[in-house]
Amino acid sequence: MGEDKKLPARFYRNASGREPVREWLQGMGREERVIIGTDIATVEFGWPIGMPTCRSLGGGIWEVRSGLPRNRISRVLFCEMRGQMILLHGFVKKTRKTPKKDLDLARARQGEVER
Repeated sequence: MGEDKKLPARFYRNASGREPVREWLQGMGREERVIIGTDIATVEFGWPIGMPTCRSLGGGIWEVRSGLPRNRISRVLFCEMRGQMILLHGFVKKTRKTPKKDLDLARARQGEVER
């Protein structure tokens, strides 16, 4: 099945071995994990893909856009590296614009994986 993926997903891992996006997902309910996982898979198999599922935030950072129950939305920020989708940061969005702190965190992690 993995051979069919155009851009296989991989979790960002920090220097201490933690995978923040995996941990964030594990803290969510099953229904939310299924929705977000399905949207990530849509990008993996459909890359390159655009709105409404995926959008560029510039500088090599992309977002996977997911609609969650109770009118909530989540974003998983990723970069593309060596043919892989590196899942850098995930969050439930509370404002229209992506918060600067979330984008800055994804960019810092992008810098780590590109070294």
